[in-house]
Amino acid sequence: MNRDPSAVREELLRLRAQTAIQATSLDDDLRSLFEASRSSNADDEHDPEGSTIAFERAQLTAVLDAARRRLAELDVALQRVDDGSYGVCERCSRPIPAERLVARPSARTCVACASRR
Repeated sequence: MNRDPSAVREELLRLRAQTAIQATSLDDDLRSLFEASRSSNADDEHDPEGSTIAFERAQLTAVLDAARRRLAELDVALQRVDDGSYGVCERCSRPIPAERLVARPSARTCVACASRR
């Protein structure tokens, strides 16, 4: 890793805080959708005017799951900063290019190893 570990840690913490806020907001939206659908007896499955409540619920759930996965990935990246393994490929032990870490701060593998999956 070419960058100062404390600067990397601060950036990861910033990204984690943003993602946590997004996850909380999505969770609130999903709860509101559940509450709204519980109190409504509308038959949205046959409504020709747009998406159904089920579709909205599935979409929100998928985005929330992605945000939670990103939080977990950022937590692992923070652990790697702390133990000195951040920026080193888990598979081949070569440095992960800085460009890849800028694009995907939680990357655990170099481009070559990631493309072999």
